[in-house]
Amino acid sequence: MSSLAERLADTRASVADAARAAGRDPGEITTIVVTKFHPVSMIRELAGLGVRDFGENRHQEAQAKAAQLDDPSLTWHFVGQLQGKKARQVRAYADVIHSVDREPLVRALSSDSSSVDCFIQVNLTDDPDRGGVDPAGLEALAESALAAPGLRLLGLMAVAPLGAPPRPAFARVRELSERLARIAPEATGLSMGMSQDYADAIAEGATHLRIGTAITGKRPGIQ
Repeated sequence: MSSLAERLADTRASVADAARAAGRDPGEITTIVVTKFHPVSMIRELAGLGVRDFGENRHQEAQAKAAQLDDPSLTWHFVGQLQGKKARQVRAYADVIHSVDREPLVRALSSDSSSVDCFIQVNLTDDPDRGGVDPAGLEALAESALAAPGLRLLGLMAVAPLGAPPRPAFARVRELSERLARIAPEATGLSMGMSQDYADAIAEGATHLRIGTAITGKRPGIQ
């Protein structure tokens, strides 16, 4: 079985190859290593290998890891669905929140005393439980985020629908990003692409990849 360092090196090389194949600079792509269910010791090892961006999708786990490591050189990305009642707690340790998808959450995250970066999550399915704003409501939500104190809108986040080719889904996110640019020209980020589909995401302009098992391996306890 390959080591953590080998998986990280292989993924970095694959990301760079995909970027060059798309005519892009690999340096413009941020790889976020999603470490949910993995121990703090793995994050320390990855940090020693040069990783600075880490993703978590469960508030209590993320909060505990950020507190235990207490390393200002690391950037914490919250990538899971976020309850409004947990918003203040999450923004206390997260540098970037990828799952802003409704106006009440925008209000809960707003602050006059500190700033946090965020992505608007768009839902590419007909299932409201998947999280994300319906594309029809994108501009209205973006206007709210742009007006909210303490929020800096970076762009859009999406998850490709299960059981469907990912490339068309990512192309749709790119098209939605062009709509967003009309009211938020600096919000050009695209958080999309995971272990199984990041090459397609890169081809459609992804700036932030959320990669877990390709680097971390299987979750503890899963054979």
